[in-house]
Amino acid sequence: MALRRRPAVRLCARLPDFFVLLLFRGCLIGAVNLKSSNRTPVVQEFESVELSCIITDSQTSDPRIEWKKIQDDQTTYVFFDNRIQGDLAGRAELLGKTSLRIWNVTRTDSALYRCEVVARNDRKEIDEIVIELTVQVKPVPPVCRVPKAVPVGKTATLHCQESEGYPRPHYSWYRNDVPLPTDSRANPRFRNSSFLLNSETGTLVFNAVHKEDSGQYYCIASNDAGSARCEEQEMEVYDLNIGGIIGGILVVLAVLALITVGICCAYRRGYFINNKQNGESYKSPGKTDGVNYIRTDEEGDFRHKSSFVI
Repeated sequence: MALRRRPAVRLCARLPDFFVLLLFRGCLIGAVNLKSSNRTPVVQEFESVELSCIITDSQTSDPRIEWKKIQDDQTTYVFFDNRIQGDLAGRAELLGKTSLRIWNVTRTDSALYRCEVVARNDRKEIDEIVIELTVQVKPVPPVCRVPKAVPVGKTATLHCQESEGYPRPHYSWYRNDVPLPTDSRANPRFRNSSFLLNSETGTLVFNAVHKEDSGQYYCIASNDAGSARCEEQEMEVYDLNIGGIIGGILVVLAVLALITVGICCAYRRGYFINNKQNGESYKSPGKTDGVNYIRTDEEGDFRHKSSFVI
């Protein structure tokens, strides 16, 4: 007895869905699927980058392609209606059929990019893939602050800061072109020093400076994109002249003592009292000769008020 063949379409209809993509094209149309050769591309600023989005399965000859940018919880179109839009207009293009190429990338291009494909003739019409783009920025010359002069035994803090680089740069300090370790105790070469270097914040702290800590200092900020350094600055460590300070204090005290003694002697000898009396006698008017003179504005001179007494 011959077996009766069932139509292929009816056989396919009874199979589970996960077998659909394994069947020949005439059985059922598959689903659109996407993949990327690099979902986390990293590029330096002002270079070009490709955001890979590849269709692996689809029976639609002209699917609709869209690219969107997701940044700071906002979504904007990058490629829509068959043209580049937004801030990438003029420096991006569709590469192949679905991938996106961006020229002259900037730090503001760091974001999530979503590739969306709509295939109307496929069983699953829509698929999407998200690409995370990271733009690295080379550091600019950092700002360094170095104290010019510090007495022996005192603390000193050197600062280095850079705000443009991405990822956040690490800092290293140099003295006379010699790199400094993060801890002076870890290197026998710096056993006469006492400092700690924080490579994250760029601070170099001396607990107690020594004469050997004098020299030319500069800082380098570096990340994966490059490095930059500040100009050299000199820090001088000097000795305190204790003898000179004590001698100066004694001289000042001696001068004050002499001034005090001189003032006391002047009072005892009556110099200040005579001056006071002289001042009072100068202010007291003498006796008149019996004649009063009055000056008027009209006359411009004195006129006689009373006659002479003979």
